[in-house]
Amino acid sequence: MEFDVHGIQEVRAEDEFDRERLAIALSKAVGESGQGALAVWQFKSGASNLTYLLQRGQWSGVLRCPPKGPVARKAHDISREFLWLKRLTPTFSLAPQPYWYCRDTSVIGRPFYVMEYRPGFVMDHTLPSNLAQSVSWGDAISRSFVLTFCQIHDLDWESAGLSEFSHPHDFLKRQVSRWIERYNLATTERFAMVRSLTDWLSTNIPDSGPPTVIHNDFKLNNLIVEPTRPDRILAVVDWEMSTVGDPLFDLGFALIYWQESSDPPEIREIMRTATELPGFWSRYQIAEEYGRVSGRSLETLPYYIVLGYFKLAVIFQQIYRRWQCGQTSDPRFAKMGQHARTLIEHASGLTTLRDVG
Repeated sequence: MEFDVHGIQEVRAEDEFDRERLAIALSKAVGESGQGALAVWQFKSGASNLTYLLQRGQWSGVLRCPPKGPVARKAHDISREFLWLKRLTPTFSLAPQPYWYCRDTSVIGRPFYVMEYRPGFVMDHTLPSNLAQSVSWGDAISRSFVLTFCQIHDLDWESAGLSEFSHPHDFLKRQVSRWIERYNLATTERFAMVRSLTDWLSTNIPDSGPPTVIHNDFKLNNLIVEPTRPDRILAVVDWEMSTVGDPLFDLGFALIYWQESSDPPEIREIMRTATELPGFWSRYQIAEEYGRVSGRSLETLPYYIVLGYFKLAVIFQQIYRRWQCGQTSDPRFAKMGQHARTLIEHASGLTTLRDVG
């Protein structure tokens, strides 16, 4: 089997593991019976859990595991992600089927799970090369993005058996408190703007509507699309932070990734995405269509956008602390401390935001 997969690379030395030991375990657990050595590649994108493409003979799969070393409390919970997908996939066909969870750390040094591989194209800051010159794709992809997002928020989480993974009561209040706590635990530099921002977030928490399934990291590069029709979504991946809670919390975080060419240069540098290309909708249009399709009020959405920028700043700060402590040498992470500060400064400037755009 030949792979021509966008976004993979040779496994970084620090993220290697015993492939022969894994191949033996896979044969027993998954029934994989390919011939020859197990081939392993690492997906380039993603800065939280590590993701690998596995191939042996005609069999293929994807392995997910936490990074090495100490991690933030309640972060990188691979077993929860696996069980969530087990419950979700029967009711949401775009979620990859999970195959096997392994808690035995003697196999690769950490717990991990293996799931279905869905071939396709992952959009970061470009479209598939054969379509890059067509402005019309931006409109079609934007529409599919919103419809898929609404589909997730319309899932019947109680019937799917997702109640035991979630605590929707006081969800937003807990999230604000938790992300502030995570920042304080990961901080490597203290500056006054953080205190004023976190005080604003704590004292302006809006009332939430009815809870829904939320992906918690819904963005273009967590969608696998058909290379010749990128508006056809084949899979939604990276369910690490998914839960049941406030859908506008999900929307606010998604919108901060939906970059526009008019955004400040320092923000665009952090999050280059294909949404900057001609033809893609603006954040305002994405939110407007989401409100129309879902029927939800977006009156308090500006708060969630500010919270989304702060949440991403915390994630970057946690990753930067890992890099600073020598737990990873990934060169992408060296700038994440400055990125976290930039996002906090930007969020602080939005605390008087009155509209979505």
